[in-house]
Order: sequence, then structure tokens, then C-alpha cells
Amino acid sequence: MTKEKVSIAVAHGDGIGPEIMDAVLKILDAAGAPLDIHEVEIGEKVYLKGHNSGIEPKTWDTILNTKAFLKAPITTPQGGGFKSLNVTVRTTLGLYANIRPCVSYHPFIQTKHPVMDVVIVRENEEDLYSGIEYQQTPEVTQSLKLISLPGSEKICRYAFDYAKARDRKKVTCFVKDNIMKISDGLFHSVFDKVAKDYTDIENEAWIVDIGAAKLADTPENFDVIVMPNLYGDILSDVAAQISGSVGLAGSANIGEHGAMFEAIHGSAPRRAGQNLANPSGLLHGAILMLLHIDLPDIATHVHNAWLKTIEDGIHTYDIFTESVSKQKVGTKEFAGAVIQRLGEKPSTLKAADYKSGTRIAKPKLTVKPPQKRELIGTDVYFYSADDMETFCNTISSIDCAPFKLNLITNRGVKVFPDGMKQTFCVDHWRARFVKKDCTQKETIDLLSTLSHLDIIKTENLYSFDGAPTFSHAQELIF
Repeated sequence: MTKEKVSIAVAHGDGIGPEIMDAVLKILDAAGAPLDIHEVEIGEKVYLKGHNSGIEPKTWDTILNTKAFLKAPITTPQGGGFKSLNVTVRTTLGLYANIRPCVSYHPFIQTKHPVMDVVIVRENEEDLYSGIEYQQTPEVTQSLKLISLPGSEKICRYAFDYAKARDRKKVTCFVKDNIMKISDGLFHSVFDKVAKDYTDIENEAWIVDIGAAKLADTPENFDVIVMPNLYGDILSDVAAQISGSVGLAGSANIGEHGAMFEAIHGSAPRRAGQNLANPSGLLHGAILMLLHIDLPDIATHVHNAWLKTIEDGIHTYDIFTESVSKQKVGTKEFAGAVIQRLGEKPSTLKAADYKSGTRIAKPKLTVKPPQKRELIGTDVYFYSADDMETFCNTISSIDCAPFKLNLITNRGVKVFPDGMKQTFCVDHWRARFVKKDCTQKETIDLLSTLSHLDIIKTENLYSFDGAPTFSHAQELIF
């Protein structure tokens, strides 16, 4: 019985992209994947046409009307004004989960970690990757880190659901909530709450710095690792590299309204057109795509053929070693070797065996936000080139009733009251004004009182269910 074709969007990309995409599509076709391919153009040529996101408006229709988007690497032109295409696609389509399996293929590919098999589940839409940045003074810039409750719950549930569907035993959370107690603290607290719904899966949390060190040293102690966006981006590359090569890893970007699959490496324009590039990363992205569109049998055949090719020592230049490899081949020849081995299984490496019905369902949000929200003050940020003593005297001498000046900080360090003259200060200051049962009108009146100074921005201070929810430099005194 012939399977109904599944529509996918395909972008050949830039640099080595067209070569590795051609290789991957030939393998998928030879494996009998019932794909209806709709080609789209993205990347450098589109950027240079004047689309600063690297994608034309009409392309969105094709992506939205297909089941998956298989994308080769692209080149972003040098210079300012060009947005990241990956970030644009992920955030526009709500592709909140980035999945990167990082597996070692010892002894056929060199690695210091022969039994590594780690999956990085990275939050994909928020954190510092929201890209909200400002230059506020001549000396200070700002980047906003946004961590949301629903964003955290979606990715944490996806990590546990992934572990359950793929017979994984443990999910680990990496955060930095010893410093970022509110933003990373929210992510960690949501992880702990979600973990209670998956009693059959072990869970643990690490501070990201020591967690990263442990991952680099003993990755075999980890299984599935879930992280906010920035940590996940950095450590998924680290994990891929220590498993053998960044060039081997594929990536899935999953959301409620679409899915994008790719290699994690770049477009490598210096290697373009030379029949040298390794198509393995994009092929692994395509295997993840086959699972997403519910073609597990074909995913199994393709993956096992690739494993057998690696096991037989047929390697591209980037993973070729005299002691292990038997034949150095180009992009086309490597694809041909994989096609030749379709239907075979590896004898030393662990064979793939994907099951039907393991596609991860849309997570149900159950963690409830705090209910009672009260305004209890405002932080006002100023630009001033004055020294510490002069600036603090200026602010503390202003009658800001009914507010109380609670503190003044410089780059988060308290300089009033009881500041230390040894503290190095820049031209960016924060003054905290507090008042119980504050109103929006009162904060606006406060800004009017301070308007003769150079105000950069304000941040209102709130309590949720009676608990203050902002960083503290000292105890609040109303």
C-alpha cells in the first residue's frame, strides 16, 4: 500500500547548503520517504534583496501550509541591520522547543566520551534571545532577559514528555538561579513542579556553571538536559563537539504551529562547491523530521544505514582518521554509501529502532501564576556623570513624598545608604522609591518631581500574593 505523500518545505540554503541538501534528499528518496517537496528560497540572496530577516513574506505561506520545514544552513551578510533567520522563524512560528541529540560513535569517530548519549532540550523563544537591547548611557548598554511561566512550563513538559516517549530515564535542569533568583528561579521552580507529574522519570537540577563542567567531563551521567535559551544554545554546541563533531548533529525546532529541522553547523562558504561537506548533520535533522511527520520506519532505515556507513569506515574529510577510517569520500559519495546500505544495520554501534506513535503532543499548561498583584514602588534609572557622593546627595535631597527613597545602586551595587567609596561607578544609576498601596498616578507624579534629571527608564515594583518579586540590594523599608 502506497503511503500518502507528506508536504514539506525545503530550503537549500547557502554555502555548502545546496550540496548537503541534495545528498540528504537523495537518501530520503531512496529510502522511500513519501515526501511532497515545496522548495523555498531563504538566506543570503533574500537578505540582499532587501528583506532584513532573510525570508520573503510569500515564503511564510508555503511553510505554514506544509507539515515540516527542512532547512540547510544559510549565510547572513556581514554588517548591521540583518536579523537572525533562525530566531525569526522560531519566534514567528512559536517553535518553542529545540531538540539536539548528541551521541558518540566510538570507536569509529574519535571522542573522549565513548558512551555519551545526551539530548539537549533548549527553550527557543525567550530569554536573552528576545533581542531587546538598548544603549542607555555613553557607558552602559542593556539586554533584557525575559523568562515566562508558560514558556518555562512548555519546555519543561516537553523535556519530560520527550524522555517518556524515547524511554529516557532522567531529566536534568541547568539554571543560574543562585544569581538570577527571579528569572532563572522561575524556570527552576516550574521544572520542580512539572517533575512531580512524571514520577517514573528521575529529575535533578544543577547550577549551569558546574553543570557545564560536569557535562564536559562526564556526559555519561546525563540523559535529557533542559535549559533556558542561552545556556541551551552554548551547551548544545559543546555537547555536540565533545561527542565527536558539531558537524554530525541535527536539530529539531518544534512548536504548536510548525516545525523546522536543520543541521546545527553553519554554511561554511569556504568549503562550498568542492564536494567535501559532510551531510550527516542535516541528515540527522531529516531523521528527526521523519519522526515528527510520523514516518518512524523510514527514520529507522535511514539512521541504521548511516550508522552502518560510519561503522564501515566510509568517512568525509572532517571525521577521517588514518587509524579508523577506511575510505575518504566526498559529499555525493557519502550519500551513495548510505543509500547502498539501506536495509542494513550496524553490528557494533547501537541500532536505531524508532516506534510508531511517539510524536510529542502539545503540552498542557497547569502551573498557575500568582493571583494578587500589588504595586509597591518604582525603580527610576538615571544618566549622570556625577561621582557617587554628588549623585546620591542630589537624589536624597529631593522631597519625593509620599515615597521613601529606599536605595541607590550602580550596576546593581548598593551605593546609598552606606555606600563605600571604593565601589567603581559608571554613569548609570538606579534609585528605588517605595510606598505601600502605591498607585500608577503616584508613580507618574514622582517622575514629574524628578523630571529635571536625566531619566533613562523606570521599572515598577510589584508584590505577588504578598511577596516582593524583584531583586533586593537591602531590606525594603516603607
